[in-house]
Amino acid sequence: MNIFIVSILILMSSVHAQVLPQFSFDESKKMSDEELKDKKEGTFVTGVPQLGSDPINGQGIGGDVFIYNNGKKDDQFFKYTPYRSATEIHAYLTNKDQKEVIVAFDVPYIFESSWRVRFEAGYEDNPNLLYFGRTEKTLGQLQHAGEKFKSFNSYTKSLKNNGTGNTSDELFNTYRKQESILNMSAENTYLDGTLRLLVGWESALVNITTFDGKSVGGKKQGQSLLQKERTEGALRGLGNNLINITQLGIIYDTRDFEPDPSSGTFTELTDEYSSKAFGSAFNFNKIYFHSNHYKQIAKKYVDRLVIVGRYALSLTQGAAPFYEYQDSWGSEGSIEGLGGGQTLRGYKQSRFLAPLVSFANVEARWRFASTNIWGQHFTFNLVPFFDAGKVWDRVSKYDFNHYKTSQGLGLRVPWNQSTVLSFDYANSVEDDQFFFTFGHIF
Repeated sequence: MNIFIVSILILMSSVHAQVLPQFSFDESKKMSDEELKDKKEGTFVTGVPQLGSDPINGQGIGGDVFIYNNGKKDDQFFKYTPYRSATEIHAYLTNKDQKEVIVAFDVPYIFESSWRVRFEAGYEDNPNLLYFGRTEKTLGQLQHAGEKFKSFNSYTKSLKNNGTGNTSDELFNTYRKQESILNMSAENTYLDGTLRLLVGWESALVNITTFDGKSVGGKKQGQSLLQKERTEGALRGLGNNLINITQLGIIYDTRDFEPDPSSGTFTELTDEYSSKAFGSAFNFNKIYFHSNHYKQIAKKYVDRLVIVGRYALSLTQGAAPFYEYQDSWGSEGSIEGLGGGQTLRGYKQSRFLAPLVSFANVEARWRFASTNIWGQHFTFNLVPFFDAGKVWDRVSKYDFNHYKTSQGLGLRVPWNQSTVLSFDYANSVEDDQFFFTFGHIF
């Protein structure tokens, strides 16, 4: 029987069997008195029109709506959970033709049981994605026509100008991804809310195309890196493919408030398995580990200063399509490659890629102001940060030498605590980037 069907049957029977009149929670999960006084009761909506700017996808317009239900103050879950349910609706369009629509649900302790259920469905069409290879050779300097480049801007200028005749290499590293995705997971809770075991399923219909031979800016595009590697027989994933993945995970979580923690630890180990036996186009396995730590310091001197750190390691094995090397899945969302707004913020998205990927982040989140506007509570946090990361072709080559690094400064604006507006400016020896998104990166 399909493992997904088995998982659903187990979930349904467990939800029925484990409805309890009263839970006990580890005290590390309790929100601070300061945070509790600002936590809203009942159902409320936050949302903003999104006027974004991305170093790859350009200027965009869209919107995000978040619907939360926090329950009542005398609810047994109120002091220990971020919300009773959360719904997100997201739509976005850029002037470089990126389009995406996402609907997501998250319900901790569904039906007052020990289970947490998450669901996400989405569609994305993005013609601006970048690929630089998937070996540790990507750690070297950018190269084109036998010349090395220290900055990403000088590299792209070379691609645009140094084609032959009416042919351009401008989109040598670029490809288009059209993806429809459905992701469902369920987590059962143990040890007073600090331990969760996860089972999930993901289905994605993915179409990858390149711009070889097409005319852009009056010039015909030459062969892309993806097509070059496929011609050499070293690449999988071009064209239209169905990916079905089973997901398993174990999570240890002592954060006091998930959306904006001030103390605790979040450590997670997940495994994703894809097999032709249950309809997937490829056989592969991916393991992802990350551990996040949060510590509030200097309480006598500042309103709120939280030092946070993360270390992560991702391993892809088997006959995986190239884009699965870029995706490390966790219970709270995916990490998309080393580089970009979630990992190494001073480098372009997926700049470094190989079967083994490691990265670390350190931030200092200092709350310097808070206010209420029209019944909405806002706080403002200044966030200096430092990122580091590296990739390897084999596990046996893992070391702690010569990591790529970047640094920067961010602003976080928690809105009614659960919705966090994030602005980051990052710098590296190769690039400067600005990001606007929702939520902390960890």
